[in-house]
Amino acid sequence: MRAWFACSGAELLASDPRDIVGRLASAQQARGFAGMPDQEMAWQAQVRDLKAAVAACGGRAWTVALEFDLLRLEKRIDAVLLTDRAILCLEFKTAAATNAARAEAEDYALDLRDFHAGSRDHAIVPVLVAGRHGWMPPAQRWLLPKHPTDPLVCGAESLADLIAWVQAILPAPATPIDGAAWLEAPYRPVPTIVEAATMLYARNGVAEIAAARADATNLTRTARAIARHIEAARAEAARIVIFVTGIPGAGKTLCGLNAVFGPARLDGAAFLTGNAPLVSVLRAALARDAVTRGECDRAEAERRTQAALQNVHRFLEDCAIDPTRLPPERLIVFDEAQRAWDEAKSLMGTQNKRSRLTMSEPAHTLEIMGRRAGWSVVLALIGNGQEINTGEAGLREWGRVVAANPRWRAAAAPRALSAADPVQRLTEGMPDWLEIDPDLDLVVPMRSVRETAGAAWVNALLDSDTAEARRIAEAAPALPYFLTRDLAATRAALRHFARGQRRAGLVRAAGARRLRAEGLGAEVPTKEVPDWFLRRWPDTRASDALETAATEYACQGLELDVVGLAWGGDFVRGQAGWSARGFVGDKWQIAAKDADFIRNTYRVLLTRARYETVIWVPRGSPADDPFHDRTRPAAEMDAIADYLTACGARPLGAVTPPPPPAQPGLFANA
Repeated sequence: MRAWFACSGAELLASDPRDIVGRLASAQQARGFAGMPDQEMAWQAQVRDLKAAVAACGGRAWTVALEFDLLRLEKRIDAVLLTDRAILCLEFKTAAATNAARAEAEDYALDLRDFHAGSRDHAIVPVLVAGRHGWMPPAQRWLLPKHPTDPLVCGAESLADLIAWVQAILPAPATPIDGAAWLEAPYRPVPTIVEAATMLYARNGVAEIAAARADATNLTRTARAIARHIEAARAEAARIVIFVTGIPGAGKTLCGLNAVFGPARLDGAAFLTGNAPLVSVLRAALARDAVTRGECDRAEAERRTQAALQNVHRFLEDCAIDPTRLPPERLIVFDEAQRAWDEAKSLMGTQNKRSRLTMSEPAHTLEIMGRRAGWSVVLALIGNGQEINTGEAGLREWGRVVAANPRWRAAAAPRALSAADPVQRLTEGMPDWLEIDPDLDLVVPMRSVRETAGAAWVNALLDSDTAEARRIAEAAPALPYFLTRDLAATRAALRHFARGQRRAGLVRAAGARRLRAEGLGAEVPTKEVPDWFLRRWPDTRASDALETAATEYACQGLELDVVGLAWGGDFVRGQAGWSARGFVGDKWQIAAKDADFIRNTYRVLLTRARYETVIWVPRGSPADDPFHDRTRPAAEMDAIADYLTACGARPLGAVTPPPPPAQPGLFANA
């Protein structure tokens, strides 16, 4: 049971508050949390206020749950009251109500709606009990309230009046709320990458994350398969490359973090990625959390996170410079391994730094991880369809170097052998160094919380398969992709969708150079990416300030709850389908060589949201405008918007409050 204490309304009325507080304190201690006198005093007041409200409303048959754990938020709901009408999430504050406290109460209700199976069919009402002031019902009576409703606020002495109003205003549900069943119902959160990394790092692995969305068992199977192959390498003193393939948003990074911060952490493990923004955001989040928990000071926290999360290019170069150096890790996760540099790119280095590498990055990886006696594992995460740069070796180079080194073997899913592009095929045929394991393929979208059809729709959209995209959209009436031609409407919609503490942000392609003429030229500076992802409004550096946009380089591997995608002139529609372009000098030029990279850029941008994506297609410059801008003709933008509409993108004018999950409930039509 996730609640620290639960009972019926009758049991609450018959209990001594001191006994209930004692049980809560015992549960707190059993979970490893230090007891505080202030907390016990707060519990005394909450139990007293709840008893008075339940007695006044005749709630002896109701169910009360105190301190209900929410894994994804790393918090607890102070109290959940299950009446015969609704699920009330109660957050108690001694001070006056604030917008932050309202958002916190609303976030608890949203978390129950999205991840708690027992809450899907019932009205959920977030309640903020703040101070000792009175209660004022909403100015407009609920007709079709949102699911969950907007937060209600009252003082502690008026809680009974608020509950009575809710009971009077809401009809009885078609299916009565069963308190005992609700308490035992599955809670299956899908944490964000930042949330997951923080929990995993703090706790050395969290079983509930591996079982997230257990009704979609793909993630659980893959996590277990990875653990199985790691254990085999340890038992046999073997060297294994484990290839995990998957569609965007299916949980590859989650599986990698789970492996690094799980039991293998004791043997030495690190998460390596060439995605500098991902490293900087996760390091900042983990360091902040460690300091907040009092584990260490900031300097030590930053040192520890640097060891756990490393830039893959620097890791390989540092080890390549000294061929006698033994890596401290027995397990490394190579994020986006299909983007590892080929030999030509490795020798070239970057514009800012001469390379010290002499082979491809896959070849260096196996040489370095093979230096230590005993077992070694390389967990290679493969993001199909997310190649966005030249010089990326693909799976073929990984297969070549494994085949050339008899000390290594590999495990992969059939997908690794069946890609249409030969560069993305691990090998041809069935060599003896390869073990096929279907569980290493992630095909169930996990990022999208309420609708799993998004990834398939994006694929059809970018493949110019209008009929298939339309079919998917018609079969998924809650497809969370909206279309607008107005930037101001985009910002308004993002704020509308980002309820509670959900995070919104704008994204755009780095090559969409002419968006600055439409009013969205500012990109997130590299050094400010952690602030953009981790800070909150009213801090103007935060993503939900909606002032700057993250490019594919800043947001790949990361995610937002709600996304506003600005479509640029770098990827436009013509009679032959999509056309990829680059802006050179003062005009657009066809970029045939980079067409796949630009297409994948939009695949990345279209799959960053956990909830809604609002696509803004600018109106462009009309041909009859005396100051017509030939770099952004209106006809090109109209063609993009028409195509998105034909594929099933929903007009933003049809926006309604976010729909409940697929199972129909009280507010299914709200």
